[in-house]
Amino acid sequence: MRFEDLTSCEPLLRAIREQGWTNPTPIQAKAIPAAKEGKDVVGIAQTGTGKTGAFLLPSLERQINDEGLYTLVLCPTRELAQQVAADARDLTKYSELFIGEIVGGMPMRKQVRDLRAGFDVVVATPGRLLDHVERGNVDLSTVRTLVLDEADRMLDMGFRPQIEAILRHVPTERQTLFFSATMPNGVHALALRILKDPVWVEAAPQSTVAEKVEQLVYSVRAEKKADLLLHLLRETHWEQVLVFTATKSGADILVAKLKRAGVKADVMHGDKDMKQRRGALEAFAEGHVQVLVATDVAQRGLDIEGISHVVNYDVPRNPEDYVHRIGRTGRAGATGTAVTFVSAADAMQMRDIDRILKEPLPRISLPEFDYESNLLEQKAPPRPVVRTGRAGNRMGARRAEDLTPEQLQELLKVG
Repeated sequence: MRFEDLTSCEPLLRAIREQGWTNPTPIQAKAIPAAKEGKDVVGIAQTGTGKTGAFLLPSLERQINDEGLYTLVLCPTRELAQQVAADARDLTKYSELFIGEIVGGMPMRKQVRDLRAGFDVVVATPGRLLDHVERGNVDLSTVRTLVLDEADRMLDMGFRPQIEAILRHVPTERQTLFFSATMPNGVHALALRILKDPVWVEAAPQSTVAEKVEQLVYSVRAEKKADLLLHLLRETHWEQVLVFTATKSGADILVAKLKRAGVKADVMHGDKDMKQRRGALEAFAEGHVQVLVATDVAQRGLDIEGISHVVNYDVPRNPEDYVHRIGRTGRAGATGTAVTFVSAADAMQMRDIDRILKEPLPRISLPEFDYESNLLEQKAPPRPVVRTGRAGNRMGARRAEDLTPEQLQELLKVG
């Protein structure tokens, strides 16, 4: 299938060709025809499968020649919203559509001015958009297509009340495109309630990972994680590495260690302001930084080409998050490697990940870092001790390997 089979809109096709897109991905081939017919769509697709194009292309084609706020896209994070807005601008390069992004962490005054000037497509995070709606800065009564991107993540982050409030401000007669990587009960219930007779499409089975991603697990003592990461960076010549930690303080400590070791590294987490986070992303994307350390704020919506390795420095608490984290590499048909550091305390979480993947991931042991090797050393029987009559009294109890050949020979003669 070609994109010409999915759309006849020449401005969009021209932009698609300039983006270097060749053939539709599976989720695009399945979702776009149904969306073009005006049907509601539920798309189950992990990141890196082309789902952004799956909802943007039919939405943009529907209003390519119409002015007015007709398309609204809700995203869970600022980074994802900004990426979706950037993709929309690339696709509308040869049209007159105006694309706006309304996200937290940006000046309200400028957003108010832009909203009053008018957008045709708005990509927003729920909290900031609802703030503008309640202040009367934007009218959502003209929306014809509502997109919920990464709905499971939005609910995980506690955005259900804001989503429910926004739904009361958009027309009930609309098209809804609902995309989610997973479909837990809460997400499934929301989809059934807000969509009308939707078409369900799926790019890959739930809880699968992108193809062409090699997955490796290293057993490591907790205090040796930083040393192991430095060892791998030096010995394997990793190029562009995204490292996930469980906490913001852990991310800061790791980045400091990497920098002291001469590694070009930066950090991104919730305590950094928008300018700092954007600067870290740009430096990483442009290759000025080899390692970007992040908390799960970056696990979805981070769309950077060329990430060679994803490292789970800390095992994710939720097995589903493992899938989303490693989805940052091996994107759009490229190859990648996902590495997970597992300490003794992580054994149960790792079993849960193996279970959802339906097979155990290959384990690698480097004795100088492996916590299992350390346990074996602790359990090893004591080394032999030589005790003999007069010589033993003279020399005391000594380990055999600590004796010189002459001393050992004397002890054996005495014995």
